[in-house]
Amino acid sequence: MAWNEWERLKGEAAARQGRDGSDLRVHQDDLGAVGHEAFVLHEDLRRVADVGCDGADGDGVTWRAATVLRSSGFVTGGALATTLETWSAQVRTVLQAAAHISNHLDHSRRSHARDDAEIAAVLTGPDGSSAVPVSVLATYFT
Repeated sequence: MAWNEWERLKGEAAARQGRDGSDLRVHQDDLGAVGHEAFVLHEDLRRVADVGCDGADGDGVTWRAATVLRSSGFVTGGALATTLETWSAQVRTVLQAAAHISNHLDHSRRSHARDDAEIAAVLTGPDGSSAVPVSVLATYFT
């Protein structure tokens, strides 16, 4: 990326922030929905992708086809095996990314829920139900 392109993109982002506000807001339900979709993607892809026989042990349909073609003297068998290795590596990368997203968002939701509970406990008055007086809150900002 050229420097002038970077500067242009920074200017556009700053202009959008001025229009849209500068706070990033994410709701727990949003995190949960995205995490769930990442989990569903992971499970569906794992189930349907013919990932090189889940290794090279011969269980995958495509791997078996490549092996039969190669053993029958067809050059296509080797090309199919190479294609399958590339495909398998890419599918594993997508599976890892989906799992990472799902796990991270689950962790974020739990972590933020704990933080919210801790803040609520700290900001609850001595009787356990009323809010802390503003004078006490002011001490957190000085």
